[in-house]
Amino acid sequence: MEIRIRKGGADDVPAILAMLDSAVAWLNGKGITDQWGTEPWSARPKAVRQVEETVLEGSPWIAEIDGVPAGTLTLTPHPGPHVARVEEPELYVRLLTIDGRFHGRGVGAALLAHAAEETRRQGLSLLRVDCFAGSEGRLVAYYESQGFTPTEPFTVGEWRGQVLERRV
Repeated sequence: MEIRIRKGGADDVPAILAMLDSAVAWLNGKGITDQWGTEPWSARPKAVRQVEETVLEGSPWIAEIDGVPAGTLTLTPHPGPHVARVEEPELYVRLLTIDGRFHGRGVGAALLAHAAEETRRQGLSLLRVDCFAGSEGRLVAYYESQGFTPTEPFTVGEWRGQVLERRV
């Protein structure tokens, strides 16, 4: 199984939404409903707009296995509106998601390694990401296993998040 990572674009928004929908179903199947809720992203107009805007302002990347979109992330020069900006130039990982059919195959690790390479290629040294901090911190621990260090926690309403950074 080879993971191929390609540059994405606006034409990939339907595939990105399909991966997000699959991830919601996968999470819900594991009993995790407080990360992304229970409703598919594609069924929520505000979420669809968020994906469209993030993809347009950033650089989307699509991981494929046998030509099938298996995961995605979009790199932007700043975080979303819920996270404080920093003084130095950075790349920020947004919309990282893995299609539920491809969990456990190293797709997320390959995308994060690609994000670190892209950060270096652009002459930057700071890569940041934020994630859901609930569910016993499993996602935070995953990012730590990928070389990230937690910096500051944040909340959006009842949703608890954690910002992490990686120096490259």
